Amino acid sequence: MIGINAILEPGMLVRHPAQPDWGIGQVQSNIAGRITVNFREAGKIVIEGNHISLEIVTDK
Repeated sequence: MIGINAILEPGMLVRHPAQPDWGIGQVQSNIAGRITVNFREAGKIVIEGNHISLEIVTDK
């Protein structure tokens, strides 16, 4: 898993750097490099943590 993805836990808020229109997402799970995120504008998406480094949201 690349970058910050290794510490992502359920409940954390993230953004997809290549998909800003998806809005903020909440991590649902992070299992074996597959991160499931529920994005406000795109719904539930499974991200391959070895290919995309999500950004943690610290401000809403």
